[in-house]
Amino acid sequence: QVQLVESGGGLVQAGDSLRLSCAASGLTFSRSTMGWFRQPPGKEREFVAYVAWTGGITYSQSVKGRFTISRDNTENTVYLQMNSLKPEDTAVYYCAAGRTYSVSRRNYEYWGQGTQVTVSS
Repeated sequence: QVQLVESGGGLVQAGDSLRLSCAASGLTFSRSTMGWFRQPPGKEREFVAYVAWTGGITYSQSVKGRFTISRDNTENTVYLQMNSLKPEDTAVYYCAAGRTYSVSRRNYEYWGQGTQVTVSS
């Protein structure tokens, strides 16, 4: 049974930093693409970043230069370091696992339960 468990969310002020973690189990982590998505209040879930099993990384334009995705294949964990946070980054952040490189949520087979990030102005 695949499980993805996110942690690290919280309430911060604009300009602050947070690091999200996602611990994975039940899948071949080293051969999985790991992605982060987010769902702002009242909006659809959107792509944030992914790190492929090859190490390739892609970011959305809205977070490029501020967020950093990384993975630790020895710990089966993917991270999202978020710097210079803005109120518009407020969302529920989801970790996802898939087999292909993709910015589309449809290509991710497994999802975590999400962790809330709230950025106050």
